[in-house]
Amino acid sequence: MRITSKGQVTIPLAVRERAGLAPNMEVEFVFEKEKIVLRRAKGQQRRGGLAVERLRRARTRTMLSTDEILALTRGE
Repeated sequence: MRITSKGQVTIPLAVRERAGLAPNMEVEFVFEKEKIVLRRAKGQQRRGGLAVERLRRARTRTMLSTDEILALTRGE
């Protein structure tokens, strides 16, 4: 992986899925001796909780089709 000029790194999809990281999720860096550890920020919901929260907000705006609900649960 390479760090961009803006200090950004793309986390591979397989790593994000295994770690349960979703778009807009807060993360933090922790220094452990000679390692830097990326982890979900304290108090941050897991991926399923985020999907449920988005569905609850969406329900108050308008009725969703089954396809739209499935897209939300998949993080699309």
